[in-house]
Amino acid sequence: MSQTRNAGNESSWIEKLAIFGYIAKGIVYAIVGLLALQVALGNGGKTTDTKGALSTIAAQPFGQFMLAVVALGLIGYVVWRFVQAIQDPDQRGKSNDADDIVRRIGYGISGLIYASLAFTAIQIVVKANQSASGGTTKQTWTARLLAQPFGQWLVGIIGAIIIGYGFYQFYKAYKAKFRKKMKLHEMSNTEETWATRAGRLGLAARGVVFVMIGFFAIQAGLQYDSSEVRGLDGALETLTRQPYGAWLLGIVAIGLIAYGIHMFAQAQYRRIRV
Repeated sequence: MSQTRNAGNESSWIEKLAIFGYIAKGIVYAIVGLLALQVALGNGGKTTDTKGALSTIAAQPFGQFMLAVVALGLIGYVVWRFVQAIQDPDQRGKSNDADDIVRRIGYGISGLIYASLAFTAIQIVVKANQSASGGTTKQTWTARLLAQPFGQWLVGIIGAIIIGYGFYQFYKAYKAKFRKKMKLHEMSNTEETWATRAGRLGLAARGVVFVMIGFFAIQAGLQYDSSEVRGLDGALETLTRQPYGAWLLGIVAIGLIAYGIHMFAQAQYRRIRV
């Protein structure tokens, strides 16, 4: 009896952490999208990445407190990602086939990425790192990889994997499989319709960004030049330099805002089992 109660309590805590995490992630992406949309509309703003969004939060009134809350939420998201990597909360079956292994590895990598983002948020809160730009770090790591034997191949392969992940985002947007993990019976028809649209648009926008980031990585490998590497901010900035750049940036920016809304919908309606 006590074991069942303890398992229930553990599940409840992880569920709360996951919900808090989805909200925090949604806030970060919504801010990135809003700042980029301002650029597209010519109303100021800036193209930035998720780490830049953290600095934007910190610069607001009560920003340090708000950023601390977001940092805690991101930590909750990290915990949830590792739970997904280790256990089987979506009840897909604990098989050891290739798809299952790749999916679990993906959850683990996602957890590490957002752990880095949470650490950056904590650094900003304690004023240990006033700059949240991630471009230099990306270029430094790329330079280290390029210096290794077969470094150009390694960077190129990473770029190809990122492009593949971008196309996987397109696939998820087309199939809208995220609906299977949501409590659709608790949503009105209008909520279901707009949640689906936001999810599809948001995933498609992420697909565009990841394909661009992967392309930059391949270019860095081919040219043996780490300065070719770009992150989310670089991808958005590149869009502004294209023909009809303001329109392209605006569409992707709206998509990133939609992805933030998609995360809020996940926080509210996603089935979370542990």
